[in-house]
Amino acid sequence: MIKPLSGLRVIEIGQLIAGPFAAKILGDFGADIIKIEPPEKGDPLRKWRLLHEGTSVWWASHARNKRSLTLDLRQPEGQQVVKDLVQNADIVIENFRPGTLEKWGLGFEVLHAINPKLILLRVSGYGQTGPYRDRPGFGAIGEAMGGFRYLSGEPGRPPVRVGVSIGDTLSGLHGVIGVMMALRHREQQGGLGQEIDVALYESVFNMMESLIPEYDKFGVIREPAGARLPGITPSNAYLCQDGRYALISGNGDSIFKRLMGMMGRQDMADDPRFAVNDGRSAHVNEIDDAITAWTSQHTLDHVLDQLNSVDVPCGKSYDAQDIMNDPHYQARDMLLDTPLHDGSTVKIPGVVPKLSQTPGQVDRPAPTLGQHTEEILNELGISADTQRKWRERKII
Repeated sequence: MIKPLSGLRVIEIGQLIAGPFAAKILGDFGADIIKIEPPEKGDPLRKWRLLHEGTSVWWASHARNKRSLTLDLRQPEGQQVVKDLVQNADIVIENFRPGTLEKWGLGFEVLHAINPKLILLRVSGYGQTGPYRDRPGFGAIGEAMGGFRYLSGEPGRPPVRVGVSIGDTLSGLHGVIGVMMALRHREQQGGLGQEIDVALYESVFNMMESLIPEYDKFGVIREPAGARLPGITPSNAYLCQDGRYALISGNGDSIFKRLMGMMGRQDMADDPRFAVNDGRSAHVNEIDDAITAWTSQHTLDHVLDQLNSVDVPCGKSYDAQDIMNDPHYQARDMLLDTPLHDGSTVKIPGVVPKLSQTPGQVDRPAPTLGQHTEEILNELGISADTQRKWRERKII
């Protein structure tokens, strides 16, 4: 089956999370991803978190559908290889500090002159312009500046991180959106390639919902609220008899009536104060107390069964074991086996989103460092003797 991005070539110069996450998505849907890594050590993510046979198992997911080419981009020969690759590439992805590509002689003006149709996706902490552009920026800092960290956690306690590098992956997703828009412009309107400037803090800020309008209009600074979703009622985590928590989102008007009726609180279901959300939110403590009084008398499983029986959105907080054992994850191919280079396998997340006619899939396992260097250099017509000399000089 021809995938929607088959025929596109992507040069990934980035490392760690944001840029490579964007490339991974493009690769899942058919793009040829050439990942450039520094010789000897490679992408630092190869050594992040838990390792199997010396390589992170995270790498198996993050680098799938990619070919690995080792190049020292500080050397003129490495820079020239990138220029050669760009001649027949569609997209370059990088997530270094602004100015790094320019220092290597690989800025947009240079690459655009080689291939006017090239699209350059640039992901950085603060963007390519502005007074903070030269500061180093990781996802955690972008989450803080974007407003996300301030709202995370319990009232009166220090902010907490969400547990994953959400700022990086949000930036990768925004980068993919930008790439698809630039491709549309190039292919449908006869346009040239362009630069896409994605900042980590802006990717987070873009998800902050009513934060700024409420401050601008009312002078209200939104504060952390733990599991509760302020101003949208009821939406919280409620303690059950067995010490576990049920997540209940009964904030639709008709959903609220079904929830209260199922709980035996028809009085609250019929109370005109609670007919619409703003009225419910004005009495959030009364409503949350009533729900907790009910959930605390039952186990989590019983609570979820009862809620599902009357179509009230609900759930529990899944850990990794819950995910692995869940039949819905399995039915939707969200847990895939991929081979590792010692012959064993590891499960990785499936492909998202689901396309009915041209679905994505994992065709290549994550590469070993420099696994495809010779293959790619041969495609460029670089001789075996030159490659041998470059290895001696550690250019590749």
